[in-house]
Amino acid sequence: MPVKRLIVTDADSTFFRQEVIELLAEHAGTRDEVAAVTERAMRGELDFAASLRERVATLAGVPVAALEKVRAAVELTPGARELVAECHARGWVFGLVSGGFEEIARPIVEELGVELVRANRLEVADGVLTGRTVGPVVDREAKAATLREWAAAAGVPLEHTVAVGDGANDLGMIAVAGVGVAFNAKPVVRAQAPYAVDGRLDAVLDLL
Repeated sequence: MPVKRLIVTDADSTFFRQEVIELLAEHAGTRDEVAAVTERAMRGELDFAASLRERVATLAGVPVAALEKVRAAVELTPGARELVAECHARGWVFGLVSGGFEEIARPIVEELGVELVRANRLEVADGVLTGRTVGPVVDREAKAATLREWAAAAGVPLEHTVAVGDGANDLGMIAVAGVGVAFNAKPVVRAQAPYAVDGRLDAVLDLL
């Protein structure tokens, strides 16, 4: 009997080619500042939640209309669309968990038939971003907990789960999953993940 699997990937620099927060920061004129903090957070040099607060704070005053422009600018990583299609063809479950933003990620991946999405949410007041997020921060621990939660809900044993990510905040779910994959990853992730893939995201299927 074929094995049912759950594949969970990170969004920014994994499923998406860009870091969405940097695209948003362009609308605030803070891209260079935000990119520098993102890089340090992904290398594991900064606490993720604190770095997220610092970066989101620079977005205060950006109009909500910018979210639509950012969604239009997001590019899927080569092989991302194919990975989802193949998962669905095999009857597997696919989910996206992100330290980025649900307002950007969910509409994009729902078009691909992905319903499992968890990410941070941006606070909005009077048609502009406040520079804060709403609800619990999706950090390293939250990503690992999400993988466990989705696996339990789908009836997939943890040894049949796959976690794919590029940054330090993905290491929790990479450690929990049956198959943990560093994708186009930062050195700290590559050093700790059992598997590494570069280039196309659907190359993950070759590991299974």
